[in-house]
Amino acid sequence: MDLRVLSAQDVDAAISMAEAIEAVSRGFAQLSAGRAVVPLRTSLSTAAGTSLFMPAYLADSETTALKLVSVYPDNPSLGLPTILALVAVVDGRTGRPLALMDGTYLTALRTGAASGVATDLLAREESRVLALFGAGVQGRAQLEAVCTVRPIEEVRVFDPNQETAHRLVEETAGRGPIPDRILVAASSTEAVHDADIVVTATTSQQPVFDGADVGPGTHVNAIGAYTPETRELDEDLVRRAKIVVDTREGCLAEAGDLILPLRAGAISETDIYAELGEIIGGLKAGRETESEITLFKSVGTAVQDAAVAQAALDRAEQKDLGTIVAL
Repeated sequence: MDLRVLSAQDVDAAISMAEAIEAVSRGFAQLSAGRAVVPLRTSLSTAAGTSLFMPAYLADSETTALKLVSVYPDNPSLGLPTILALVAVVDGRTGRPLALMDGTYLTALRTGAASGVATDLLAREESRVLALFGAGVQGRAQLEAVCTVRPIEEVRVFDPNQETAHRLVEETAGRGPIPDRILVAASSTEAVHDADIVVTATTSQQPVFDGADVGPGTHVNAIGAYTPETRELDEDLVRRAKIVVDTREGCLAEAGDLILPLRAGAISETDIYAELGEIIGGLKAGRETESEITLFKSVGTAVQDAAVAQAALDRAEQKDLGTIVAL
């Protein structure tokens, strides 16, 4: 019995952002239609950090996958990334292990792809200006995803670490779907002013811009905050927006961007308009007017990992990528 092992470079070579966006869209559709099984993730904490075990089953492709993702805040002092991950893919028909692949790159890819799906469904077709908060690994994936689904002409990057922001500009401008015109914004207000799309991919615990600066017709992807006490958005913006989530259950349990306004009485649970999969499946409409502000809030789901991992494995087999290990 053979097992295909894929490095981060193999996954990158196997699947494009556009293909990842398609895979995630299919995964979300299955989730909202009841054709996916996603048990609650298991958390195992030590004195140094936390490891999460995230399983999922997708009925349409008969894929079973498990992601192990660890968050160890002190890792950078050891020369290691804060977040490390591994994904295993199992044949849902037989239980046979099929692949083991780097999950750190895949996590960034699938999270960016989710915003790509949301942007394609919710952002105005004529969107041309993107404001990007956060210039780290996830910021780069978000940038590529948004530019894949909309013809962005100008990007404004805001990050408290100016060196990181300038590095992102130097390393991404003009590559693939990303435009040449990428600017480092001097302030959050400068970044958001007249932007068509706003993306937040930060580790901030407090709102990263003033919601009053967001004009009618803007689409926002908020993907950085994933605990009940942290937020990237203020109550003003959340109250004004049509709210779409990756999963209601996940966001109501973990998304401080929504939980804190709920606690304050600024919104109610009925203000969550739809899950993304409901819009993909045609159960709910996406953007309905040119003037509405749309908000996609994501805390992540193992469905994304399973969908992208299976797509990456399929492409890797076609391209003969990775290392084959006999079990």
